[in-house]
Amino acid sequence: MSLRQLLFPLALVISLVVFFMPASGVPSAPPGTDKLVHAAVFAALAATGLGAGVARLPLFLGLAGYAGLTEVLQAVLPLGRSGDPWDVLADLVGLALGWGLLRLGGRLGGRRPVTAHTDATPRQHARSDATTPAEEASREDLNPTA
Repeated sequence: MSLRQLLFPLALVISLVVFFMPASGVPSAPPGTDKLVHAAVFAALAATGLGAGVARLPLFLGLAGYAGLTEVLQAVLPLGRSGDPWDVLADLVGLALGWGLLRLGGRLGGRRPVTAHTDATPRQHARSDATTPAEEASREDLNPTA
């Protein structure tokens, strides 16, 4: 398992700690800070999930569901916390930001964005990129003007 693949489960574990810590363990902060934390956590989940190669649609739907589920569980579990629909919105904004930043970073770096959807295996990709001298000669025979 590569480092990129390990970052997503690590981000998920961190999110569980952050979202399900009892109220007594949550540090005090200025108003609105919790929304920034929610957005940052979901940005990290989106970016690390895409970076790990998780398929886009299941990742998006899973994280959107997780956003709602965390708030429902905060409201019903005996954590001394409450569910907040605005936190779900902050989660979804973070999801979009993480998604967009990773895709933008891939474009700025001259690479295609990381995606899990492909029709060919890595071995097939390697074969399609490499040509043998016999293949080159065959191409020249078929197209003498090249």
